[in-house]
Amino acid sequence: MSKITVQDVAGLMVKGARSVVDLADGELIKAIKDKGEAQAIAFPETAFYLPLANALLGSEARNLSDAKKILDKAKTFLPNALGRDVKLTEALSGGVATILSAEILCALGYLYGTQPQAGCSGFFSDTLLRSLGIQLVDGRISGIAVVLGKAPDAKTAVNIVRDLQKRNILTLIGDSVDGVSIIDQLKEGGLHTGLESYVVPFGRDTASVVYVLNFAIRAALTFGGIKAGNASACVDYVRNRVPAFVLLLGGVDEIKAAAGAGALAAGVPIITDLDLPEIKSSGVCAHEECLVSQNDYGKIVPTAIEARGIKVKVAQVPVPVPFSAAFEGERVRKADMFVQFGGKDSKAFEYLRMKKMDQVEDRKVAVVGPEVNHMEEGSSHPLGILIEVAGRKMSAEFEPILERQIHKFLNYAMGIFHMGQRDMNWVRISKDARKAGFKMHHLGDILVAKLHDEYGAIIDKVQVTIYTTQADVDRLLPEVKGVYEARDNRIAGMTDESVDTFYSCTLCQSFAPDHVCVVSPERLGLCGAYSWLDAKAAHEITPTGGNQPIKKGKEIDLNKGIWEGVNNFVTDSSHQRTTQMAAYSIMESPMTSCGCFECVVAIVPEANGVMVVNREYTGPTPSGMKFTTLASTVGGGVQTPGFLGVGRLYVVSKKFISAEGGLKRVVWMTKEMKESLADKLKIRAKEIGEPDLLDKIADETVATDTAALVDYLTKVGHPALTMPSMI
Repeated sequence: MSKITVQDVAGLMVKGARSVVDLADGELIKAIKDKGEAQAIAFPETAFYLPLANALLGSEARNLSDAKKILDKAKTFLPNALGRDVKLTEALSGGVATILSAEILCALGYLYGTQPQAGCSGFFSDTLLRSLGIQLVDGRISGIAVVLGKAPDAKTAVNIVRDLQKRNILTLIGDSVDGVSIIDQLKEGGLHTGLESYVVPFGRDTASVVYVLNFAIRAALTFGGIKAGNASACVDYVRNRVPAFVLLLGGVDEIKAAAGAGALAAGVPIITDLDLPEIKSSGVCAHEECLVSQNDYGKIVPTAIEARGIKVKVAQVPVPVPFSAAFEGERVRKADMFVQFGGKDSKAFEYLRMKKMDQVEDRKVAVVGPEVNHMEEGSSHPLGILIEVAGRKMSAEFEPILERQIHKFLNYAMGIFHMGQRDMNWVRISKDARKAGFKMHHLGDILVAKLHDEYGAIIDKVQVTIYTTQADVDRLLPEVKGVYEARDNRIAGMTDESVDTFYSCTLCQSFAPDHVCVVSPERLGLCGAYSWLDAKAAHEITPTGGNQPIKKGKEIDLNKGIWEGVNNFVTDSSHQRTTQMAAYSIMESPMTSCGCFECVVAIVPEANGVMVVNREYTGPTPSGMKFTTLASTVGGGVQTPGFLGVGRLYVVSKKFISAEGGLKRVVWMTKEMKESLADKLKIRAKEIGEPDLLDKIADETVATDTAALVDYLTKVGHPALTMPSMI
């Protein structure tokens, strides 16, 4: 048997592309005959129609007639060459035809209810894209692995995915070989799948690979500010900014080969356990490696990471369970719980304080009270976590920032569940973690290791004391609560006027290169994760990082929040895309957004006010646009007067669109937002002389169109109706 050549692979790719295009053509003809060309077609919860067609062709597919035009265009990408005469460039062109056609097949699946398949996510929503984008930016996710086919057995499948998890890689699994999918193998091996564990099944057929590819291409449109139809820029963005790769396992046929060509055409390299010739070509993927063969399953993940050029930082933490950000969202249900602390059943707290150097014994972990092996299964206990740190560059203002990392760090341990903070924390240890040998002192080991690992620039010593007795927790709680209150009073009294320096946050420039977030005492970062104190501390910890000081400089317009120094910084940092930023205005030079915002504030001209929509809300709004459409208007580092991406707590700030009248301009807000911010909204409403404003703000239970909204606002006498026009 002759050795398989690159030309053989390219020929198989083109043969498969023709098959996929023909299949899509047949299915589309049937659908048009069945439902007519005017039949609407769409993926759920996206503003990008069929995202691949939108990004690569600039086409907005709203119905089957539009889909037919897209398929006709896809056919033009099919090369004429066949067999060994096919060049790599022609195979990649066939790959484009493949993914455009497969996207239509999947959209038809949604039309007929055959997608998503049982136990699979199917299409990834725009909301999920933004959520995962934040995690890619802040490092919780170091890369994206698309695992297709099947491993030799369930044990190998689990080992491969565990290897990815411990490297903080989001693993998207799908496809099958000979009727067996890695999805089934992981289930057989007892590995839990789901977004919370960074292992997500997306589909069992090869066509469903487009869910991953259109997820990647939307990153270019959402975060990169690239216009639909600019195919080369979209692919270049995915190639250089989306750290994704494909692991092809167990077998290949012409359809898989064609889908592989589509992945390569989108800039995503392939690593396989198959005996295939390696393909190297500059300009296709981020590095020369396009197709890499590795049949040693212990090395396949490191090989993939090297080929894609992903930088993975794995903390060495001395615990008897797997430790990775992949387990941060894991839940320990009551049936799986060995023991728990805090929550509704017992008192608990966690507290970090600064001490002098000679008062801290570095890396000391002490447990005062019963250890896990002396506790009964299913029992609840009190818990006190006291962390004492010392460092020459440590400051008391860093205490709450470091303390908030407890939640993240403890959740990285598989089988450990942590929720809440301060004296409202809740910890569970699973039966499996207990069986593996996990004890209370391991909580301290985690905190010591991670604080040194991530905050070594300011911390020289860390010691942890864990209390599991009621008497100790009761004794310490009054002191701890007093510190919490003092911290709150300190930050609550800060205003933008009280400082001469704001801080930037450019962490999201890895995805939105022209966006600059400006964080002030009264305006937190639009992702909701960074306050002014957080940004200040982050700069002192990492002086060359994404949080840089911005001297406000000369006042240009204090009412709108425009300063010369801020403008200069924003101009330089946005690559001259934004030359003026008004911190307090939504109508003039508003701050740009990356796409990671918690909420969108949008003008409702008919009501002379604004509405606030949080990204978890998927329903209709008075503007006629759902969150995903609103978000596509705001994101990508562009200024859009009348639209603003914000962190949800900014809504209750005194500086919230204060140039236009502030909170009194809010005429509509989702019910969830109103309920979650109710106490703060009531306080702010009293401060502005509108104590019943919360009741006057409509939500989706009152109105989802402008006519009904205006009727309601008129009936309740909302102040926005009598304010100066916003336009």
